[in-house]
Amino acid sequence: MNKQELHDFARKNWVPILRDKSADFLCKIIKDEQPKKILEIGTCLGYSGTLMLENSNANLITIEKDKDKSERARENFEQAGLSSRVEVINGDAGEVIQELLNKGEKYDFIFLDGPKGQYLFYLPILKKLLNKKGILMADDIYYHGWVKGNDYPKHKHRTIILRLREFIEKITTDEDFDTVLLDLEDGISISCLK
Repeated sequence: MNKQELHDFARKNWVPILRDKSADFLCKIIKDEQPKKILEIGTCLGYSGTLMLENSNANLITIEKDKDKSERARENFEQAGLSSRVEVINGDAGEVIQELLNKGEKYDFIFLDGPKGQYLFYLPILKKLLNKKGILMADDIYYHGWVKGNDYPKHKHRTIILRLREFIEKITTDEDFDTVLLDLEDGISISCLK
């Protein structure tokens, strides 16, 4: 599938992919920065990975826990003619990023769009995986707007909300990062490692 077919399929079948304005923003930042190595957490169908690859000459490692989605993403990258520049890893992102760190891997751009309740725990490892001047972009940091509000949904979401608040606090006060929070759709953080 090309990116438009991926987009349409996801919307029709309620598969969560990057929202339109956030996708436009991601494309712009990738075009402007032209990273050589990208790490993505949360492959889904490969939509955001396709956008990043089509707007750069980068190589991409993308991590997806769901086996069916990772297989579908591989097929989609193949059909888009991008498979030579992407490695889809099926596994738990927390374990995979630790393995990448142990191997001494470094990335120019990291796109964080996986399990929202884990952003806080991934942050110290992702920071070590970034090259100097590397960028960490996290999507959906406001989690349906609840992170910015005072109302809480069902119990299982409360933990995610509290962890995202902590993630935002850590990333905006970390002196090694220059961080900007954008109120674009469900919130984006952009952090550049000094």
